[in-house]
Amino acid sequence: MRKQSLARLIGSVAAGTLAAGMVAGCSGQNQVPSIGYAVDAVIASYNGGSTLGASSGSAAVFGRVLTGFFYTGPDGQQVADTDAGTAKEVPGEAQTVQYRLNPDGVYSDGVPTSCDDLVLAWAARSGRFTKPGDRGPAPLFDAANSAGYADIERVDCQPGSKDATVVFRPDRHFLPWRTLFTAGELMPAHVAARVANVPNAVSALQTGDPGAIQRLADFWNNGWAMSSGSLDLSRFPSSGPYRIESYSAKDGLVLVANERWWGNKPETGRIVVWPKTVDVQAKVADNAVGVVDVGAGSVKDLNLDGFSVRTVPGRGVEQLVLGTGGVFGSVDARRAFALCVPRQALFDKLGKAKDAPKSGLGTAPLNSRIVQQDSLYYPAVTGPAEKYRGTDVPAATAALASSGAGKPTVRIGYLQPDERRAQIVAMIAEACKPAGLTVLDAGAADFTPAQLTEGKVDAVLASTASAPGPAGSLAGIAATSALRTGSGLNFGRFGNGRYDAITDQLAADDNSTTTLNLLTEAENLLWSEMPSVPLFANPRIIAFGIGLQNGIAGPTQGGTGWNMDRWVLKR
Repeated sequence: MRKQSLARLIGSVAAGTLAAGMVAGCSGQNQVPSIGYAVDAVIASYNGGSTLGASSGSAAVFGRVLTGFFYTGPDGQQVADTDAGTAKEVPGEAQTVQYRLNPDGVYSDGVPTSCDDLVLAWAARSGRFTKPGDRGPAPLFDAANSAGYADIERVDCQPGSKDATVVFRPDRHFLPWRTLFTAGELMPAHVAARVANVPNAVSALQTGDPGAIQRLADFWNNGWAMSSGSLDLSRFPSSGPYRIESYSAKDGLVLVANERWWGNKPETGRIVVWPKTVDVQAKVADNAVGVVDVGAGSVKDLNLDGFSVRTVPGRGVEQLVLGTGGVFGSVDARRAFALCVPRQALFDKLGKAKDAPKSGLGTAPLNSRIVQQDSLYYPAVTGPAEKYRGTDVPAATAALASSGAGKPTVRIGYLQPDERRAQIVAMIAEACKPAGLTVLDAGAADFTPAQLTEGKVDAVLASTASAPGPAGSLAGIAATSALRTGSGLNFGRFGNGRYDAITDQLAADDNSTTTLNLLTEAENLLWSEMPSVPLFANPRIIAFGIGLQNGIAGPTQGGTGWNMDRWVLKR
């Protein structure tokens, strides 16, 4: 998941722009004042840095509501957002990055953006504040991951200032530093401080005030949770071109132009987000949707007549995340299951994207968890996957016998409704039955990946970071973090010290030979330990209504709504 060439990046955006131009519609028509956006993320938390926010796909919903120094672009790359501020590495004995928030930056509630927001993000994501837990110290903040943030020694910030200097630990280096303090994850510290009754969040975090930090953590973990119809909007100010007006199951998430936004005014004043939990087919039939971004085959009988439709491979990995306790407490049991999963057949029937390139992403079953198919490293590191290409009943039966698990029942959970994932489970059940494994469909409308941690299911069927919809990026932070010991996104509770060390070194060393050796070791380790089973690059249906201008497909964690403030619909 290393950098692409500049030429390829420009070509990708140009191709996306061309696709949008094809549906631009006729001049002289009237602009529609509101655009519906159907996306198979779940609206569960405003806080994209929390486990709940990251695993539900909040970045695909709130990227233009909560801005950051960078955002995930349409091909998965990190793009600087100079409206929010600027960030640059500066010389120093330790890695140092200077951040300067836009002097005009102000939240929709009138409070200026400040470096306090960076201090809170670092404190919450670094893992440095802990409490006693069953397996030793546990983080106070339920962060999705600590990648990069754990390497930061300090954030120099005068409360209320627009400037911050981030200094990394002398023994650490974090190459993908542009994945820090990003859109959807830079939260309003003044709200956390007010609700938690902490006079100065920066001072409390810098001095280590235990009571204040506990209250801040309680709010950071839970205070930005979102439930239909009951939002206290004072807790949800915006730092982007849109702000939240309302949220209900009936009327969707209504975003309206943020009157205090200091950048270019949104082209359309109202966007209504329809998440995975709604009947997308009915909304499309009612002409309530102008943009669709959902998993291919996930919505049964989806009729997109009147749309320009593309099916493209996403940066997210369709995969089975396995528990490491219960029926999968033995590595032999996990291997037995992987040996009977019909990965090639699943790809052939359900994983192909019609508009995939001739080579690379989306052209075959995915044989890696942390390296993407269009990476130069991919062919060299994925050899161990070959024995798991298709169903091998004798090998699965032998591995199951070695595990001592008898004839186990495997419950596969996923968020319903999802026609494609229901078919995946059915195909796995049929393939694994001769090997002595009974597979049950445990999909549910209220499913969350935390049910794997709680032992209510044995596997999660989802995309990268156990997200139901848009997922993945070129930097691949969520993918690597989801298998790290203690990571919030590690729902299967896999732990391997060598894997953790490898990912640390990959983030610090860009030597190609070193990278190749580390990735090879990592994939060998993961195919041996089997914490998850990758299936294929998640195919995405991305559709723009006729007359929609400036739509550019974003099959990544940022979703196609990454530039929703530029959308124009004329009819």
